[in-house]
Amino acid sequence: MNNKKILSTIKSPEDVKKLRDDDLPSLALEIRQTLIETLSVNGGHLASNLGVVELSIALHRVFSSPKDSIIWDVGHQSYVHKMLTGRFEQFSTIRTPGGLSGFTRTTESEHDKFNSGHSSTSVSAAFGIAQANRINKSDAFAVAVVGDGAFTGGMIYEALNNAGRSNSRLIVILNDNEMSISPNVGSMARYFAVIRANPRYVKFKAGTERFLNHIPLVGKQLAKIVYDLKTNIKNIIYNSTMFEDLGFRYIGPIDGHNIEQLCTALQAAKAMAIPVVLHVNTTKGKGYEQAEKSPETFHGISRFDPVTGEPPVSGNSFSETFGTFLADAALKDKRICAVTAAMSVGTGLSRFASSFPDRFFDAGIAEAHATTFCSGLAKGGMIPVFAVYSSFFQRSYDQLIHDAAMQDLKMVFAIDRAGLVGEDGMSHHGIFDAAFLNTIPNVTVYSPSSFKELNNAMVKALYHTHGVVAVRYPRGDEPALSADFEPTFETYDIYGQETDSLLLVTYGRIFSNCAEACKQLNAEGIKCSVLKLNRIKPIDKNAVQTALGYKNIVFFEEGQRFGGIAESFCDLLADHDFCGKYRIVAIEDDFPVHNSVNAQLAHYGLDTAGMISFIKKEFADGR
Repeated sequence: MNNKKILSTIKSPEDVKKLRDDDLPSLALEIRQTLIETLSVNGGHLASNLGVVELSIALHRVFSSPKDSIIWDVGHQSYVHKMLTGRFEQFSTIRTPGGLSGFTRTTESEHDKFNSGHSSTSVSAAFGIAQANRINKSDAFAVAVVGDGAFTGGMIYEALNNAGRSNSRLIVILNDNEMSISPNVGSMARYFAVIRANPRYVKFKAGTERFLNHIPLVGKQLAKIVYDLKTNIKNIIYNSTMFEDLGFRYIGPIDGHNIEQLCTALQAAKAMAIPVVLHVNTTKGKGYEQAEKSPETFHGISRFDPVTGEPPVSGNSFSETFGTFLADAALKDKRICAVTAAMSVGTGLSRFASSFPDRFFDAGIAEAHATTFCSGLAKGGMIPVFAVYSSFFQRSYDQLIHDAAMQDLKMVFAIDRAGLVGEDGMSHHGIFDAAFLNTIPNVTVYSPSSFKELNNAMVKALYHTHGVVAVRYPRGDEPALSADFEPTFETYDIYGQETDSLLLVTYGRIFSNCAEACKQLNAEGIKCSVLKLNRIKPIDKNAVQTALGYKNIVFFEEGQRFGGIAESFCDLLADHDFCGKYRIVAIEDDFPVHNSVNAQLAHYGLDTAGMISFIKKEFADGR
């Protein structure tokens, strides 16, 4: 990164303002080179950041962070913002232990005004900040930068509806990297966008409105006539006035890769001093051919070859195994439908989508809607399978209770990325689903440890389990299982030597670690067995009876302790007057920071070494 002559001089946003206009293209080029160089090693969100290089520069030319608050929706496209706010020297550490987060974090910089990670939240947060500014008589602005994908989520419309007619210094930037202006009106639309974005035009327009409003008797009526005429003409040009119907002033579309136009438009938005939507057209992956051709592939990517764009060869994954199973099942059963929330590739549904387009539904970034939509499919006699990342599934909690479980409907949730997820960090871990599913009646939850168990759990979910069923599985490849372990595909399994001394209880991915710990402990003379729960809700009564035969029990859980499966298991033991030693090793009331999955497991004592260490410390004297 030492060859970045301009970028290396940026220590704060004030340095961006000091640059000459003719330095800006070189700055943009250096930023793109840095993104490609760094993410080819660290992985991360490449295409979206390449697309907002000029927009990020313009924002820091026009606004004064941290006084003005810039809120990045999702935050995965804030890498350039990090470089321009004094974090360039640290940028090589992004998504690495102790390094920069791949999202905005308030603990990382005063320029990160709001923690991010999930979609469609930025306008609500920015509006709240704008209203606080108004109450405190501050002239600061709040700016929400929102990708067009976020407009598939309902929360953003709630915010727009609430904010539009307020008297606040709120600017919403719609970063549109997919929609295009139709050819027959494209030139005119761009021309009028530039004219309307000119600050002199804005001031003249505002002055005209004030003049008309002060004409006695007819002024306000005349101003309304002029405004309605302008709106009708603009509606013909743009074919949409949704934002202005909600109370916003609309500017755009603007070329999102033209810094001069962007700065002019942003200055115009500031001059209005009321809620504004600035519509910006950008190209995902801009400046890197491979990412421009395949932006979805380079949205969130692991390390790759910067010359060819090719990632390292990887093995099969739980997501792919699930997708293959569901496509094969749908071939035989025409009732099966697949639903996703803008994650068809990530959840392994690409084959299903191409093979059964009439039974594949992408609900957009709208998990709550997707859940109730599945309820409707179930009411209509279909078997909906909603494939969703665990951290995003949290947004469906109310619908899961009210529209699914309460009606005891037959539907399946394929919960991907369950457990710790690694470098994406605290906003993306799947460590809450077991706990919150555990609180809901009429829900059955399976947690397989291998690809074969995943397929078996899906068969049970589709055809042998009543009501709402969740099948949760981790990110990536299956862990190595002991060669001497033979799954029974029942609700639980027992592994290890026969003993009544010590029982290790667990489920999901970390069974592999637990089985290895058991094997090593037995070799050292600490006799123990493993109870592996395959169905974690409801817990099989026979599994509890088996556990009651042991003197001491340790439950290892890759999830939140409070409300989790380990606590439920403890309650069931207490109901049967278990009086032995019971210990829980889980994630204790914490949001895990970004790191590798293995390092995160080790941090919480959920790797093999951690399990052995805990057991020796707690039970070595009571073998």
